[in-house]
Amino acid sequence: MRRTALLAGVAALIAGVLSWPAQAAPTTFAHPGVTVSRGQLDFARAQVTAGAQPWKGAFDQMKASKYADLNRTPKPRATVECGSYSNPNYGCTDEREDAIAAYTDAIAWYITRDERYAKKSIALMDAWSAVIKEHTNSNAPLQTGWAGSSWPKAAEIIKYTYTGGWPGSGRFATMLRDVYLPKVIGGSNSNGNWELSMMEAAVGISVFLEDKASYDRAMATFRTRAAAYVYLASDGDLPRTVPSQNLTTRDKIVGYWQGQSTFVTGLTQETCRDFTHTGYGISAISHIAETSRIQGQDLYGTDVGERLRQALGFQAKYQLGAAVPGWLCGGSLNLGLGPVTEVGYNALHNRLGVAMTNTEALTRQNRPAGSDNLFVAWETLTHGDNPN
Repeated sequence: MRRTALLAGVAALIAGVLSWPAQAAPTTFAHPGVTVSRGQLDFARAQVTAGAQPWKGAFDQMKASKYADLNRTPKPRATVECGSYSNPNYGCTDEREDAIAAYTDAIAWYITRDERYAKKSIALMDAWSAVIKEHTNSNAPLQTGWAGSSWPKAAEIIKYTYTGGWPGSGRFATMLRDVYLPKVIGGSNSNGNWELSMMEAAVGISVFLEDKASYDRAMATFRTRAAAYVYLASDGDLPRTVPSQNLTTRDKIVGYWQGQSTFVTGLTQETCRDFTHTGYGISAISHIAETSRIQGQDLYGTDVGERLRQALGFQAKYQLGAAVPGWLCGGSLNLGLGPVTEVGYNALHNRLGVAMTNTEALTRQNRPAGSDNLFVAWETLTHGDNPN
């Protein structure tokens, strides 16, 4: 039945009648509700407590990482300046990693109930909210998206599960509202992973702020970009486009798709660039879909779920070692997909019952999935085979 529902959604897309509401925000936001829910945290905690695998191994990996170090010293700065490929790198790595550490500590708090982790997470968030004013240089939108994806995940867990209090939560909210949200909400016409990561941040921030207007705006931008990032045969001869990019000819589209002129289901706009950046885009799609599901609107049964399934399967096939045909990226791929399959695999395979042979093989091979040190962390622990 679930597979039938998914296929029905795809059929509607093919018929050109699939649409989404202008208002996607819930009447009442669920908390914690950014990528991971209380039910998912409870499941992970129960598995770790029972010593069950792969969750215990994933937890041990997380606890042993630099991000869970209770002696970590935050390194906030007023201006984070990030050029292309983080050159210059004035606070870029520090900000991203402090944000991941805050999220790591929040998970560690929830699973262990050791207050030291909650207090360390708060200390990291408070340190940055007291200092940061802006992000500058060419990579500022992407940097803001990456760090802005991790901060609200940490804040949601702490604010809504830690009973010891967080006096600085209001200042942290102001930081997200004034420093982060304006930098990401307008989107980007760069490679698709930029806008997808920026919308992940915008959606997560909107949940924490309970900002329905920003949530709706970010989700609409996301739906357009996701459709333009992963190709389905039902899109027609050419991939969909984002209107503001003015990709009005086949040559322009082929150029934007890294010179790839043969379009097949599951190909992404950055497949022929490299799998690492493709993984960023796929991960952001899965994170937004998961947040949307927690907030009451399940996108997995729409074209978003089908695009995610096909993108995961297509990339996983070659990441696992399949021969690359000559028509694909000139017969050569730059692999390195990253720890990005758990959320989508769990949602589509375990919840919806969709067969995902290659994605399953890659997911199990890579367990426990760690962090990409940018905005992805510990998803075997939080989402691996998680029924909630």
